[in-house]
Amino acid sequence: MDSPARLLANNRAWAAAQVRRDPEFFARLWEQQAPEYLWIGCADSRVPANVIVGLPPGELFVHRNVANVVVPGDPNCTAVLQYAMEVLHVRHVIVCGHYRCGGVEAALGHVLHGPVERWISPIRSIAAAHASELDAIPDAVARGLRLTELNVAAQVESVTRVAAVREAWQRGQEVAVHGWIYDLRDGLLRDLGVTVAGLGG
Repeated sequence: MDSPARLLANNRAWAAAQVRRDPEFFARLWEQQAPEYLWIGCADSRVPANVIVGLPPGELFVHRNVANVVVPGDPNCTAVLQYAMEVLHVRHVIVCGHYRCGGVEAALGHVLHGPVERWISPIRSIAAAHASELDAIPDAVARGLRLTELNVAAQVESVTRVAAVREAWQRGQEVAVHGWIYDLRDGLLRDLGVTVAGLGG
């Protein structure tokens, strides 16, 4: 089993490499962050936000949770959105799901217990709302892939209902909310075409 000490050693090597490449790298990070993007993604360890979009630290504000769910009553996510709108003035919010998401697949299975069940209950509601479409897909894996897409679209809509986002639009702030999917099979992102760029849609 790997020891956490290995992570500390990796960190020291990474920091040293950054300074060799760019001696001012950490000085810039210390001064400010001014990202144009907020990424709302899944906590899955296979989907490292900065890495898959090729952005260095400081250029992507990130919020992650199981199955990239946006619940307007969740103070964690709504605080991130408020900070992104009011302080960072991000221009793009990207809700990114990924195929073979455990949280999404769990929502198609038997009832769980505790916090996980409460957390995935909005995805179960999405599945119920699209039951006829999902039931027509005979393959369980393909059914999960489709629910992953439906979940992203629903979470984009949920972002647009968060007060901080609506208030930003009312102030005339330019903010677009996008829905993307990451495919673990080839490492590619796909835009689902569900972007909302203002109160009018």
